[in-house]
Amino acid sequence: MNFVEELKWRGMIHNIIPGTEEQLAKEQTTAYVGFDPTADSLHVGHLVSVMMMKHFQMAGHKPIFLIGGATGMIGDPSGKSLERNLLDEETVRRNMAGIKAQLSKFVDFDSSAPNAAIMVNNYDWMKNFSFLDFIREVGKHITVNYMMAKDSVKKRLAADSAQGLSFTEFTYQLVQGYDFLYLRRNYHCLLQMGGSDQWGNITTGTELIRRKDGAEAYGLTWPLMTKSDGKKFGKTESGNIWLDPKRTSPYKFYQFWLNTTDEDAERYVKIFTILPPAEIDAVIAEHKEAPHLRKLQKVLAKEITCLIHGEEAYQTALEASQILFGNATSEALRRLDEDTLLSVFEGVPQYEVSRADLEAGIPIVDLLAEKTAVMSSKGEARRALKNNAVSVNKEKVQDAEARISPDCLIGGKYILLQSGRKNYYLVIVKG
Repeated sequence: MNFVEELKWRGMIHNIIPGTEEQLAKEQTTAYVGFDPTADSLHVGHLVSVMMMKHFQMAGHKPIFLIGGATGMIGDPSGKSLERNLLDEETVRRNMAGIKAQLSKFVDFDSSAPNAAIMVNNYDWMKNFSFLDFIREVGKHITVNYMMAKDSVKKRLAADSAQGLSFTEFTYQLVQGYDFLYLRRNYHCLLQMGGSDQWGNITTGTELIRRKDGAEAYGLTWPLMTKSDGKKFGKTESGNIWLDPKRTSPYKFYQFWLNTTDEDAERYVKIFTILPPAEIDAVIAEHKEAPHLRKLQKVLAKEITCLIHGEEAYQTALEASQILFGNATSEALRRLDEDTLLSVFEGVPQYEVSRADLEAGIPIVDLLAEKTAVMSSKGEARRALKNNAVSVNKEKVQDAEARISPDCLIGGKYILLQSGRKNYYLVIVKG
């Protein structure tokens, strides 16, 4: 596979240093991308860099994932407004382990293949590097004029004329540049990749390598991801969409991709899946013939959910979606774990009843009109039951004399009421 040609087709190249494509065509090449260890999980905002490395390894090259245990402690003027919090070494190591476990779903770390991925932490070579050594070994080789000319620095200075730019953040490009030099010397790493906002930092690294060692080094960036409406990709009202299922349930993860616009889905299916171009083109064409069926979104959501969470989690998410929007059965409802159940019915009205009342058996009419406010009166409840408009746990109930007992509980705690096709209510049993 030609790595650069593949990326061009997928819309994943923003800038590339001349000679990069020729180097990749010549031999197996080592490249690195950097991650901040600010959490023990990645989120979907990291996925472009992860998919880049997946394609890179699939093309026969060797990925290095650099965890910024040192650089994560300071700011980066590339679009950031605040300096980062100081992390202790134990937290960094714990976060590294969580990140590596997630990356292992995409790339091979463990085989004996010559292009098996590795993970490094720049704190390991920065922690004993004194300030005096740093300014002698690194600082004297890059001029202030060169550093000031970087777009990332100029934009930050223009935007924050009152707050200014701290020396710590200003020197970030030197620290990142030294990372590249260190990896070039110790791992024969010839290429650094990153988002387009990292172009200035990447080229500082290639310049430092040229001035210190007289050696070649290369850089490649991808476009920063935004949604078609201009909003930041990967953010929702509730925050980041995480890869960790404990932070973002597979159902919510699946729904995030399923709810993308047609325009975004056409871009995302190229970037976030490894489906071959011919198959992607066919899916896009099929979608355009009947966009209301959302074929493109369904393929995108399936592929990325299976990649992150596995086939079983995808099937659970699919079943959960059908419970809310389709004709799912009571059995499918009962198969949901508690987190998925609460994710599916997040935002629907919730009511509480006591376990003691339930054990005595609550008449369905009382449950609808007194214990909850699903119906405004018992009369309305009886009419709805008579008209076959009430479901308990996805099963129709017509008998106005029916009683709801503990046997009805989902997961020993919940009852799902439904009025009509689209009105859901979650009853939570307490005590």
